Amino acid sequence: MAKRKLLFSITKKDFEISYFSGKGGGGQHRNRHMNCCRIKHPASGAIATGQSCKSKVQNTRAALHSLVEQPKFKVWHAKKVAEIKAKKSTEELIKELMAPENLKIEMLDESERWVSYKEDSDGSDR
Repeated sequence: MAKRKLLFSITKKDFEISYFSGKGGGGQHRNRHMNCCRIKHPASGAIATGQSCKSKVQNTRAALHSLVEQPKFKVWHAKKVAEIKAKKSTEELIKELMAPENLKIEMLDESERWVSYKEDSDGSDR
């Protein structure tokens, strides 16, 4: 199996995370504490909330999992991966084409003719 390479990473600073107090069943703890989570990913426009648990951490995990499963986020992710792969393949192609063995350098000689310029292995001109 081929080893996977990390194309890009998404960090906490890429999201807008806000906490709020929940409504409904769950007692005083749920109503009085800011344990529900809303996560927004501005680049894709996806928004998800987590408010089914009493724990702030569990609600944050649930919101993040829900956000990643949304179609808006999946489309954004696919576009980002395609951009990066296209850029990499373009850079690799340019690197290959610019290799010394793939370049033909010409220069004007004394009689104003274009001649091929080559360098010997010892560094002297031919």
